[in-house]
Amino acid sequence: MKVIVNHKIIKRRNKIGQVATLGSLVVLAAGLYLSFQDGMMGFALLALALGFFGSQIGVFLGNRWGRSPRPDEVITAALKGLDNRYTLYHYLTPVPHLLIGPAGVWNIITYHQAGTITYDEGKQRWKQKGGNTYLKIFAQEGLGRPDLDIEAFSNDMHKFLAKVDPKLQETIKAKPILLFVNEKASVDANNAPVPTLSPDKFKDFIRKTAKNDPADTEQMENLAALLPKNDVE
Repeated sequence: MKVIVNHKIIKRRNKIGQVATLGSLVVLAAGLYLSFQDGMMGFALLALALGFFGSQIGVFLGNRWGRSPRPDEVITAALKGLDNRYTLYHYLTPVPHLLIGPAGVWNIITYHQAGTITYDEGKQRWKQKGGNTYLKIFAQEGLGRPDLDIEAFSNDMHKFLAKVDPKLQETIKAKPILLFVNEKASVDANNAPVPTLSPDKFKDFIRKTAKNDPADTEQMENLAALLPKNDVE
């Protein structure tokens, strides 16, 4: 399997997370200092609010870009062993992670949430049970709405294909897959309308798909020819 990575964006966003974290600590310290000064309570509260907001940005970015293994590293490791007909792109297209090969085109949507992941057919919603309550509240680690993520990324990919080659847009559809990369996540969502997996089941899923519903080789090669060939440093 060929793996092509945009290292530049990884480094930049990790740096932003570090700056946000350090900056928020400085602002929080300033707010604490001002809270002890006469007539400065208003400024103190403002500084504390800004510091807290900045810390959330820092934690959010740090979890995704500064902590190893990152989602791209988890995906690459999970798919290790696929042959060179597959190409995996990280942060180089409108969708963060894209796999092209005999199994078709897959838009890999990653989630960091821990706990048990299920799908409620009645409510047509993915559910998260357990996990870290603090992170859910203060680090923006709630599961959110995967259905909306799927729709947004699918639209982005559709527009991208229309831009690079309208003919491919008519014949190729990027299929979504939800991948829970947290090692503390337990996925039990076989009834979900979109494949919802843990990394250890990902490679087998791709191989079975390639065997049971193989993609058009020429179409895959034509699409790969329009995408970057080398890492971005």
